Amino acid sequence: MVFNPIKYPILSLVKTVKKLRCLSTEMLFGLCDELRHYLLNNVSYSSGHLSSGLGVIELTVALHYVYNTPFDYLIWDVGHQAYPHKILTGRRELISTIRKRYGLHPFPCRSESEFDVLTVGHSSTSIGVGVGLAITEKYENEGRHVVCVIGDGAITAGMAFEAMNHAGDIKPNMLIILNDNKMSISKNVGALHNRLTKVLSGDNNSKLRENSEKALTGIPQIKEIFKHTEECFKNIDVPSGIIFEELGLNYIGPIDGHDLLALIHTFKNMRKLKGPQLLHIITKKGKGYAPAEKDPTTWHSVPKFDLISGVFENNLDKFPSYSKIFGNWLCEMAEKDSKLIAITPAMKEGSGMVDFSRKYPNQYFDVAIAEQHAVTFASGIAIGGYKPIVAIYSTFLQRAYDQVIHDVAIQRLPVLFAIDRGGIVGTDGQTHQGAFDLAYLRCIPNMVIMTPSDENECRQMLYTGYKYTEGPSAVRYPRGNGIGIPLTSLKKIPLGTGIIRRAGKKIAILNFGTLLIEAINVGETLNTTVVDMRFVKPLDETLISKLATNHEVLITLEEGSIKGGAGSGVNEFVMIKKLKILVLNIGLPDKFIPQGNQDEIRDEFKLNSNGIIQQIVEWLAK
Repeated sequence: MVFNPIKYPILSLVKTVKKLRCLSTEMLFGLCDELRHYLLNNVSYSSGHLSSGLGVIELTVALHYVYNTPFDYLIWDVGHQAYPHKILTGRRELISTIRKRYGLHPFPCRSESEFDVLTVGHSSTSIGVGVGLAITEKYENEGRHVVCVIGDGAITAGMAFEAMNHAGDIKPNMLIILNDNKMSISKNVGALHNRLTKVLSGDNNSKLRENSEKALTGIPQIKEIFKHTEECFKNIDVPSGIIFEELGLNYIGPIDGHDLLALIHTFKNMRKLKGPQLLHIITKKGKGYAPAEKDPTTWHSVPKFDLISGVFENNLDKFPSYSKIFGNWLCEMAEKDSKLIAITPAMKEGSGMVDFSRKYPNQYFDVAIAEQHAVTFASGIAIGGYKPIVAIYSTFLQRAYDQVIHDVAIQRLPVLFAIDRGGIVGTDGQTHQGAFDLAYLRCIPNMVIMTPSDENECRQMLYTGYKYTEGPSAVRYPRGNGIGIPLTSLKKIPLGTGIIRRAGKKIAILNFGTLLIEAINVGETLNTTVVDMRFVKPLDETLISKLATNHEVLITLEEGSIKGGAGSGVNEFVMIKKLKILVLNIGLPDKFIPQGNQDEIRDEFKLNSNGIIQQIVEWLAK
């Protein structure tokens, strides 16, 4: 989408944040309106994250207006809300390329702009990085300010509390902005969320005003701050910031995060305060666009849509997604087994658990953005004699790696990990690609790892893992839809057994996962044997040994990291048994995979049938 300066006269003046700081406060209101409309027009045209960015328009403008970015450090947590930040920091004309191949990164990225202090994708890291930067500023004494923006969903994570605990101890000069919109991707849960909600439910604001006035005593313009924000201040009998104050932070707020003047005045005054400050602001996710305000979860990340009607571009998928297959399987199992317990770290919608959460609320637990706790919580459920299933994205399970080892695998607890978004995820880029799960799980003793090639096999493997009682198991499935394979009654699959899907000569392709269709196409072209290995651990060693006796080459195929992945397991077995056969591993290379749609990335890294054929032919020629 080409930027039209006539349509956005004020935004056209703001080519840099230095130009932004030259605007009068009256013009800033117009800038906010234009920025909100520009964001809406671009995302409706190109797809992307929407409701989070709409909710921080005034906050973003005020921050760049008051703080001398990029000299001052502005650290965004997660990054879903960073579109307005990108627009104001020199990337306005490129915003329609966000999340596209060779376009702007989906989240703040250090290699993209000096304004992006931290490359982010997961949550709850901004405060920890901010503490570190505040300490370096103390050493250098250059006059930089450090500002961290974190949401009320992200602040529930242990990392955020660890960082605040440290900040309260060493007292660095920094500002933490708690952006409270009652949402992460879906509605927030947990005691802290309930506490923040109570802050806004009372009608007695005298103690809040008293605490905030005390915190800003002697700072000019204090009366102006409260003049602009009085209607937004609310409190209950116990001071609202007691949690943060007990951690050693100076709590101020809450104030209206859409009151531009209040934000500007507050930031100007808080720049002068020493020590760790926490400013609590209230915003509305999806602000300024009625459909997104009404349903911020659905409008969190959206396809192309009609801006007037709010209708999404038609979804032409014929078959249910793997997430939907998992959710349906959960309901099917829970109907028969009251000891099934399903756990999610704040990804109910993405993991396909909405129906389950409604039908079986007593067997469903959303632990908020707390992946480590999710896994250790599951271990307690298992020790108690129940049957926990942790539904989690591949990239988020990385955060709970120690807990998988120490709290589950060492104790051989029967926890089933339903690992969604395994392999190439696509437009969310390098922080979200599920490239490493097979490699980082394969080396853990007592772990069973399964890679379904289609939706029915996924169901059977989930059932197999659920019935496995000798230790943890993992079923790793991709983002995307099934291929139309009929669903059959549930039966356990014998552990470590593969299936020959096509008989050929000389070459045997050992496929792990949903690239099986590509492998069969290759088999038809090159007349190769094609095997659906199904299990990464334990491997079907008997089948591999048999194939080695009547084939000249084994090709391993996986949509995951080659280094340490499923193919590496085959290599190890071949070497240990001294099998006389050549092996080629095909998968993802030793690099972080950037954004782009799944087909584009598979084409670039030669994981479609043509690319696989090319890799095999070139390797054999050598």
